[in-house]
Amino acid sequence: MSELVNYKIAEGIATIEMDDGKANALSTAMWDQLGAALDCAEEAGAIVILKGRSGIFSGGFDLKELSQGPQQAVQLVDNGSKMARRLLAFPTPVIAVSTGHCIAMGAFLMLGCDYRLGVNGDFKIGLNETLIGMTMHHFGIELARYRLPLNYYSRCVINAELLSPESAVCAGFYDEVMAPEKLDARAADIASEMTKLNLSAFAATKRKSREQLFELLDRAIEIDYETPIQTS
Repeated sequence: MSELVNYKIAEGIATIEMDDGKANALSTAMWDQLGAALDCAEEAGAIVILKGRSGIFSGGFDLKELSQGPQQAVQLVDNGSKMARRLLAFPTPVIAVSTGHCIAMGAFLMLGCDYRLGVNGDFKIGLNETLIGMTMHHFGIELARYRLPLNYYSRCVINAELLSPESAVCAGFYDEVMAPEKLDARAADIASEMTKLNLSAFAATKRKSREQLFELLDRAIEIDYETPIQTS
C-alpha cells in the first residue's frame, strides 16, 4: 500500500499530513492510514495537527471508489462520517491546517476539528454535494447544522456555494486565514498554547458539551448506512 499519510511526533504534538500527490482523495486506504495515525496520537496523548499537501487539504471522497457500487459507496461514506465523528470526540485538541482547497468530505473533516486554519489564495471551500449530483447524507446535514451559522447553512448545504478562504471564516469552516508562509508557524503556536490545557478537563468538557450532538450523529450514521447513496 502506498504511503498516503505522514506521521511525526515531537514534544507532545503529533503532525498528521495527508499527501496522495494529487487531490488527497478520501479513499478506503486514506481512511485506514488516517485512523492508524490518530491511534498513535491518541495512545501518546498528543495534541494533533492535521494538514494537507501544498494547495489542497482534500477534494473529498475518492469518486472512482464511490462509483464502484452502492455498497462500496455506503461503506466509504460511513467511514468518512465515523472519522469526522472521531475528530469531534478526540480526547486531545485537533488543529486542522487547510493548505488550499477544502471540498465536500474534506470540509466535513475541517468541521470536526477544534481549531481550523486556512490559507489565503484562490482556493475554494465548501460542500459541493448537490452541485455534483449527490443528495447530502444525514450525518453531513446534522454536522453542518451544528457548526455553520444559520445564514450560511442553506447556502452551503443546499445551494452548494463554494467560498473563498476569507468567506469560509464567516461561514464557520475556518477560525483564521493567513498567508501560506505563516501557516505552519501559527499552527505550532496554537498547539503550544494548547499544551497548557488540563487535557483531562478538556476531554471531559468536550465530551459533556457534545453529548446530545453525538447521539444525533450516531443515529444519522445508522440511517445513512441503511440508505443507498442518492446520485443523479
